[in-house]
Amino acid sequence: MRTSAHRPLRLATRGTTREINRRIALNLIRTNQPISRADLARMMGTRRGAVTLLVTELIGEGLVFEGATGEAKRGRKPTFLYIDSRKRCVVAVDIRPTRTFIMVTDLVGKQLASVTSFPTERAPRKFIAALVKRISGMLVEHKDLGRCQGVGVVVPGMVESTAGRVLLAPNLGWVDVDLRDPIAAALKLPVQIENSGKACALAQLWATRDGKTPSNFVYITVSDGLGVGVVLGGEIVRGQHNIAGEFGHVPLNIDGPRCGCGASGCWEAYVSNLATLSRYFGRDLRERPVAAEAAALTVDDLIARARGGDAKALAALLSTARYLGLGLGSVVNAIDPSHVYIGGEIIAAWDLIEPSVRAGLAERALTASARMTPIVTVPPEQYPRLRGAAALVAEPSLAGEGAA
Repeated sequence: MRTSAHRPLRLATRGTTREINRRIALNLIRTNQPISRADLARMMGTRRGAVTLLVTELIGEGLVFEGATGEAKRGRKPTFLYIDSRKRCVVAVDIRPTRTFIMVTDLVGKQLASVTSFPTERAPRKFIAALVKRISGMLVEHKDLGRCQGVGVVVPGMVESTAGRVLLAPNLGWVDVDLRDPIAAALKLPVQIENSGKACALAQLWATRDGKTPSNFVYITVSDGLGVGVVLGGEIVRGQHNIAGEFGHVPLNIDGPRCGCGASGCWEAYVSNLATLSRYFGRDLRERPVAAEAAALTVDDLIARARGGDAKALAALLSTARYLGLGLGSVVNAIDPSHVYIGGEIIAAWDLIEPSVRAGLAERALTASARMTPIVTVPPEQYPRLRGAAALVAEPSLAGEGAA
């Protein structure tokens, strides 16, 4: 059974087995729906009667509903089970240094309305006020989608998830910002906050049906910064203070370019969108003032230029790809994942950059098997950060506390 958050272990009681079985059943229904009771019993390795009692309880609580009737060669026709997302929705928020994106989904992450965005206000109080106004307006506009179950917020930085505070978000300039509680108080809704890399890893855990997602993988999200989420044994690795996996701030070269965190030579400083564009223009775009052309150009534009024959654009992308591969080598050596997932705008140029990424990985990986680690790209249009934000809200109802 997979969970997204570190939860303190508690002593097992008579009800522990029942609670674990409930969580297992909910997760199996979510990842395999539509599913019959018979198939659910088979997957759980238990008696049909026990599953029937469990399903009846879940239906009574409004967590599961019965849908269409299937075909059977003989005997009774099966009635399929589904997670009950009817008339319930989730608001997902992806905060980025330049723009903040909002999406409404159901409880299993299905998009229910168009993604909207607005410029990110750097002052936390002003940002919170703008976000609350946007979400309130969306919920009024889409009141036909049902009752909102909560808001999931993804932040490009380190998060203290228990208190809902942003400890450090260098590219936003936020340090020790109380984000969750003011939003929750204003909206009168539960709010969950998470780091972007971990949220993408959670989205990947939830994205693949039939349990086909590997249980040991790393998710790299390349955008305004560089986020990394690590999953081992089907669990997101958090560490003592929820900052495990911050490979983006491990230096490739201590004499390298300045990173937004204040250190020099971080992996992020070599591969972020800003680093790629700075490489193209031959100057650090963090420095002000920035020429109008440089300020307006995006990585998507740069990729289009590279495909159009702009040699300098292609060189900038290939240089980023090499550094991406070199950093991946360190990640693979440290974690030994079965797969690496990579998302972000630069993935649109994967056919151009994959050989360079692979060469960088091969240069640093310690073994032949590490050099051959499968790399899977996740297109931006799948909204992994937003889907991870939605899963933050839905996941607690499908993940139990640990027992000792």
